[in-house]
Amino acid sequence: MKQSSAPSKTPRAFRLFPALVLAVGLAAPLSGCGYNEVITVDESVKASWAEVENQYKRRADLVPNLVSVVKGAANFEQETLTKVVEARSKVAGMKVDASTIDDPEKLKKFEAAQSELSGSLSRLLVVAEQYPQLRATDAYRDLQAQLEGTENRIAVARRRYITSVAEYNGVVQRFPTSIGASMRGRTVRPTFEAAPGSDKAPEIKL
Repeated sequence: MKQSSAPSKTPRAFRLFPALVLAVGLAAPLSGCGYNEVITVDESVKASWAEVENQYKRRADLVPNLVSVVKGAANFEQETLTKVVEARSKVAGMKVDASTIDDPEKLKKFEAAQSELSGSLSRLLVVAEQYPQLRATDAYRDLQAQLEGTENRIAVARRRYITSVAEYNGVVQRFPTSIGASMRGRTVRPTFEAAPGSDKAPEIKL
């Protein structure tokens, strides 16, 4: 009498073992070449840029109210007001999107427009010193305080952005992480020009 023997079954864990070994074998080289690290530093740059945009927008939003309050001062220097309005209009009219941080020309134009607005605002505040009645109003003093706080936040955001881009550029250029950067199509990014004193917010006297 023949006894039928059931086919032996290999445990599932053993059947999956070769696939697991292959996955680990592939993941190790990818990790070593910075494939995942590139994502981390790339996201850090994007987050830092979002904060830069946010703080510059906050400043631009303060300008109309500041101009409106200053207009109330008798015989206020019209040329100064005009330059502030024009600089703010230039900033508002710029197309700023995700491609800005990868395009040296776009970033340069963005920074130039923001610098122009910074200069015109500084000039306005200097001229305002000649109008004691204007400086004594609650509306003007409140806007000065908000502007000062925003300028400080802009300076901090710029520093963080410059730092994050420097770290990112290091990763995409150094070996072996440059391999992972190449695989993800990531290259060196432009950054802000750190002019002397640009890391400090303008002093605004209250």
